[in-house]
Amino acid sequence: MRFVNSAPALSALLLVRGSVACSGCFGPVDHVEHVRHIKRMQPDAINATYGPTRALEWGQLNFLHTTDTHGWLEGHLKQANYGADWGDFVTFSTHFKHQAGKMGVDLLLVDTGDLHDGAGLSDATTPDGEISLKIFDKVDYDLLTIGNHELYLATVAYQAMNEISTYWGEKYLTSNVQIFNTQTNEWQYIGKTHRYFTTQHGLRIMAFGVLFDFTGNTNVSKVEPAKTMVTQQWFLDALNSPEPIDVFVVIGHNPARPSDSISTFSFVFDAIRAVHPDTPVQFLGGHTHIRDFAVYDSSSTGIESGRYCETLGWLSMSGFNSNTSGYHGIVPGPAGVPNPTRKATQNSTSPYVYSRRYLDWNRRTFEYHAATWYDESFDYNNGLAVTAEITRYRKQLNLTDVYGCVPQDYCLTCAPFNSSSNIYPLLSTALSEAVVNESRKDVPRYIVANTGSVRFDMYKGPFTYDDQFIVSPFVDIFLYIPEVPYSQASNLLQALNKAGASQKRDLGVMPAERDICVDPSPFHFSEVRRGEHHEAPSITRRQVVDLAPGYVTNDDFGTDGDDTAHTGIPYYDHPDFFQGEAGFNETDPPDVVDVVFVDFIESDLLAILGSNYSSSDITYYIDANFTTRDYLPIYIKNSQTFQAGLPNCTIT
Repeated sequence: MRFVNSAPALSALLLVRGSVACSGCFGPVDHVEHVRHIKRMQPDAINATYGPTRALEWGQLNFLHTTDTHGWLEGHLKQANYGADWGDFVTFSTHFKHQAGKMGVDLLLVDTGDLHDGAGLSDATTPDGEISLKIFDKVDYDLLTIGNHELYLATVAYQAMNEISTYWGEKYLTSNVQIFNTQTNEWQYIGKTHRYFTTQHGLRIMAFGVLFDFTGNTNVSKVEPAKTMVTQQWFLDALNSPEPIDVFVVIGHNPARPSDSISTFSFVFDAIRAVHPDTPVQFLGGHTHIRDFAVYDSSSTGIESGRYCETLGWLSMSGFNSNTSGYHGIVPGPAGVPNPTRKATQNSTSPYVYSRRYLDWNRRTFEYHAATWYDESFDYNNGLAVTAEITRYRKQLNLTDVYGCVPQDYCLTCAPFNSSSNIYPLLSTALSEAVVNESRKDVPRYIVANTGSVRFDMYKGPFTYDDQFIVSPFVDIFLYIPEVPYSQASNLLQALNKAGASQKRDLGVMPAERDICVDPSPFHFSEVRRGEHHEAPSITRRQVVDLAPGYVTNDDFGTDGDDTAHTGIPYYDHPDFFQGEAGFNETDPPDVVDVVFVDFIESDLLAILGSNYSSSDITYYIDANFTTRDYLPIYIKNSQTFQAGLPNCTIT
């Protein structure tokens, strides 16, 4: 039964905190109010010191969007901005489902892939995700799709088919990704190619899930280029469906901005527009780990919602009515809360209006937006149970075991590459001291790794087994070529970096797709379309606390997308490769050296060394089990600097 007529009354009662606007409620832009005591969820997490001050704009159709979670379901235990765990999100999303129902509007929860390779909860099991997927599944998603990190290994790809796709059923969309079924000896789609469904309030949606043109996948899987996918009969049949379509929703592990060189959303957009020139098309993307919102045309936009459980994306739109769609909810929008007001383009004649927001992933944010006048409590039993489950699994997997005490913060990109605050000089030292073949320890050696093997910063405080995965989650094995002439080996790093990621195709080497999205700048200056820029409204806030460093986003709607204000973090580029070196005489260079390197860059390195070397010259430097996950913990356990702070190591 639908209570359409009673919805306005219910909506009027749904007064979300902060929704009443008044010009006298705000003051200087550099400071923020809303100081409230909150408890932390994981025992070792820290709290946000301040949070949002603006209510979200609710439309007739709303989206909560996650992407590139990479196993960070425990939250960021050493970063106050992002300290909430997955149990908090379970509770928050449950609140929002309830609120949407009471308002008489639709809310869709969407995830766009990459569920592991980032933290111990997902990566300390075999296969990856054995435990974390069960926790991830506790959120009531409406649409999901696959990421490239679900396709590197055959075991993980089959896990996507047998577990993820089986659990989510018609909600899991892999429009251009297939897998070889060993039981039928045939290729099949891992999930569904598309989904046609009707929302609670009558919107008829056609949804697709499109991965970018990924080429680094295991050979038991196939990724069809989007340009080809849109010519296939099933896709054409979906576009020309006899069933009415009010909205196209295109989700994908794919940059939301169509001008991005990796994004293939434009092929899907053009194909839809050829058949449906005016129907709204909403894109929800991922992969590049940034906050972004892009305008496609007057009735089509795209959002991308960061990475690593740092960001929860919010998108809302209105403009539907019962005359032009199947929508039978609130018109023009829910009462008692702000509604979206911005046209996608400046001179748009389309009826659709939009809003977007990027929420910091912390309890303060979730509590602020979940509270209503009739219910200020936050925790639900379902969320608390997930939080307890995460704590239990972290202890079971020994993720809280402490290996050392980090004396300061070391970042990937917030400091110059060779500075003492940058992580790479530290890792170069770790490579030199921990990657040692005892039988060849006296032979001079260069140890070369790609910066893409390093995924995250090291923060001051305890270095745990979990941090081992957080800093370097990949299992890249150390290989070597013995007795390379010093004259050639000494120039190898410079030559590799000169070739760079942009030149790898010219060398005939497959680009390292997984390295493209590592540690993006928190600044994102998008290619704002001329004549379509929306000036952000001026926002001022009462002076209470200084802003914390964090995301400062500029997208096609301007600079007001970040839900919580931050000061910007400096960003410095780094090269594609770095190295350690050991065993050298301080005075005389050797005639020959061992060139040690991670297996992921074997083809890059051979291309630089030239025709005198091939795979037949390569063997394990230590053994097949010693990987990039191992060298940093060994160094930390044996470093006086990192043992000095024990046993009473603290974050502050």
